[in-house]
Amino acid sequence: MTASPVPLVIDTDTAQDDCVALLAGLLDPAADLRAITMVAGNVGFERQVRNAWLTLNAAGRLGSVPVHLGSRQPIVRPWESAENVHGDGAGGLEMDVTGLAPESEHAVDALVRMAAERPGELSIVAIGPLTNIAAAQLKDPGFASNVKALYVMGGSNNGRGNITAAAEFNFYVDPEAAKAVFAAGFEVVVVPWDPLTLRQAVFGERRLAEIDAMGTPLSDFFTRVCAATLEFDRSVGIDGTTHPDSLTAAVLLHPELVTRSARYHVDVETAGELTRGYSAMSWGVHGLAANATVVEEIDAEGFYRYLRDLLATPTTPNRETTAPPR
Repeated sequence: MTASPVPLVIDTDTAQDDCVALLAGLLDPAADLRAITMVAGNVGFERQVRNAWLTLNAAGRLGSVPVHLGSRQPIVRPWESAENVHGDGAGGLEMDVTGLAPESEHAVDALVRMAAERPGELSIVAIGPLTNIAAAQLKDPGFASNVKALYVMGGSNNGRGNITAAAEFNFYVDPEAAKAVFAAGFEVVVVPWDPLTLRQAVFGERRLAEIDAMGTPLSDFFTRVCAATLEFDRSVGIDGTTHPDSLTAAVLLHPELVTRSARYHVDVETAGELTRGYSAMSWGVHGLAANATVVEEIDAEGFYRYLRDLLATPTTPNRETTAPPR
């Protein structure tokens, strides 16, 4: 018996691997993507929206999934970008967006509404700062209990950060939101940056060459949107492209990719001068009740095959795109 597709929303700051995560939501038969919600994060907010439309276009799904605009800055802090890592987040791809418009309903209102309409059915893949999720919980104290599962790309499991020595970018940008989310009672699954992404969700030269050689519209799109980040990653000693966001979507849709996980108490530092955004993940020996499942290990080869097969999907883009020479 075939399982029903998973109803989900992807909450994103669309750049590089966020685009690949959106492709999973748009093209995987296991996914029923109900909406895309935008949150301030990787690149300028309007650029993020354009990148979401570019991804919908690459999938041949432009106009089929609503895009809701959400929080344009963190709860209490100024927005900080990762444009030094991602450039424009789309490898210079451009498209005529005439006639395209986001939904009038704010992303936070949409999240609250969709979760309340079918309590216990909707899952959320949160791959940017957690500002929208925290705001939705503040707006509706029943939001956490209405959401079936919240899959979070964020933090490091007592490891190094990627924006500071201590902090992963999503938690660093809005640590107050992240702290509130882990205290709210969601059924949370965390996909951390270190060690998981750095050890098992990096595509090196051989894999990237295999994807590029496929020559499909989606493999070309992948190569384009990952190019700037690949250059940055190599400059800091990571030999390949990193894919924590698409991994987060993949483990929701295909839990068999997870080979080891454990329950942790997760909290986020908001006051430390050197440790802002640090995720303290307590593994059960400190007298703290667990509030999240943290993915510790995945089937790395299976994950690569999953994305490679996804990028082989035949698609017909809705609109022509332009790009600088490769």
